This record gives sequence, C-alpha cells and structure tokens, in this order.
Amino acid sequence: MCLAIPGKIIGLKGEKAVADFRGIRKEINISLVPAKIGDYAMVHAGFAIELVHPEDTRVNPPAP
Repeated sequence: MCLAIPGKIIGLKGEKAVADFRGIRKEINISLVPAKIGDYAMVHAGFAIELVHPEDTRVNPPAP
C-alpha cells in the first residue's frame, strides 16, 4: 500500500521542486511527472508520482 500526499508546486530547480503541503514546504523529486509551478502533485517518499486537479486535493473539514 502507498500513502501519497497532495502538494502544490511552488518552485522548480531542474528535477527538483519545492512543494507546499498546507504550510509545510519540502523539496521533492519531479523526474517522473511534467510538473510546473502551480500544479498539484501526489507525493510519495519524496517523489511526485502523479499530477492531480486542484479539486481533487480538497480535504473535507471535520463535522462539528
């Protein structure tokens, strides 16, 4: 089983990128996807494995 977290690409440097995960920024490897700034990517073990639509990254808030 694989756990991937969506992050927004906010910076690029070759095959590396900086992704924002709801306020936490991490350097990730984007060699597997054609990512550009503003894209959202599913990230597993530091690798962007798939680009996703922003609508698919929304998290439902907990019920009151």
